[in-house]
Amino acid sequence: MLPMLTLIAVSLYLIASQWQLKRIAHKNSGPRSRIQLFGSAALALQWIVTAKLIVQVDSINLSFFVAGSLISSAVVAILLFSSLRHKLDNLFVGAFPMAAITLALGSLFQGTPSTSDISTGVLVHITLSVLAYSLFTLAALQALLLSQQDKALKNHTTRGLLHSLPPLQVMESLLFEMIAAGEILLTLALMTGFFYTDDLFAQHLVHKTLLSIAAWVIFAILLVGRTMFGWRSRTALRWTLSGFSLLMLAFFGSKAVLELILG
Repeated sequence: MLPMLTLIAVSLYLIASQWQLKRIAHKNSGPRSRIQLFGSAALALQWIVTAKLIVQVDSINLSFFVAGSLISSAVVAILLFSSLRHKLDNLFVGAFPMAAITLALGSLFQGTPSTSDISTGVLVHITLSVLAYSLFTLAALQALLLSQQDKALKNHTTRGLLHSLPPLQVMESLLFEMIAAGEILLTLALMTGFFYTDDLFAQHLVHKTLLSIAAWVIFAILLVGRTMFGWRSRTALRWTLSGFSLLMLAFFGSKAVLELILG
């Protein structure tokens, strides 16, 4: 059943993202509730498939592509929930295809179970890490949209994408809300990691730990710069993408080396 559920979920994601593209090209083309419904249905199926891939007999599988599917599903879940309060629909264009691709790859390349014994504390650490990565992924997508919006305003272009976005100040506020929430979760993830993991600076974890700390510092500087110096637009984009790149390299870079290259 997993291949069939994966195919249905991928199809729903791609259909929903295509509808969103049409809404951007032709303002208010079709009901947004239809896009949210298809996205939610695809997310439910992705959760079922990903849960089956992660929970193995007497072990947990958090291999490279399976972990990618888990994080992308968290991204979509946060985005769908946030879209009920804020106009974030344009992020569907990036988030839905990303979830479809990672789900398909996770189903095709399941890897091997990475551990057989996870304590409650380590499980909390993993959950906080996934949520933090997910929020920063959304923040990176939001920063890219904000950059395009700022460029369009400076060029006096008011068609297409700009028409479908909230005002610039609202977009900036949402970006820094995401970053602040992600920074809190990343702080808790690092704290629980230090507390519950035997040695975060062990050979197979040291790069992940150092890169995560470096990302935490970058986002902290960005938040301080926003508060004290009013950093915005291109400055916010550079710092956000720098921190996001370090964070993704910390997780996926170390996994890629250990599993896809050395493994």
